[in-house]
Amino acid sequence: EVQLVESGGGLVQPGRSLRLSCAASGFTFSLYAMSWYRQAPGKERELVARISVVGGSTTYADSAKDRFTISRDNAKSTTYLQMNSLKPEDTAVYYCHASAPWGNDLWGQGTQVTVSS
Repeated sequence: EVQLVESGGGLVQPGRSLRLSCAASGFTFSLYAMSWYRQAPGKERELVARISVVGGSTTYADSAKDRFTISRDNAKSTTYLQMNSLKPEDTAVYYCHASAPWGNDLWGQGTQVTVSS
């Protein structure tokens, strides 16, 4: 079965850290660029970070620069999002996304991140 499964979300206080994981299965993970998106209540889904197939290139939203780090382990078919110095405005459902050069793309089911004191 082709799937992306996110984990690592939860409730955290402002200023703390979380690491999200996205485990892929059922497809050749190393051929897909991986991204993290998020969607806050009442807002559109937005790109947070993206990492290229071999991990040599990363892209971040301005809101994530200097605080978040995306990485991937092709041997484990897993991508990560390390989130530091979390703020209340980071509260959202975070989605893992895989995209192939030939146009195929996949979405995970999402994991809730809530930043609150």
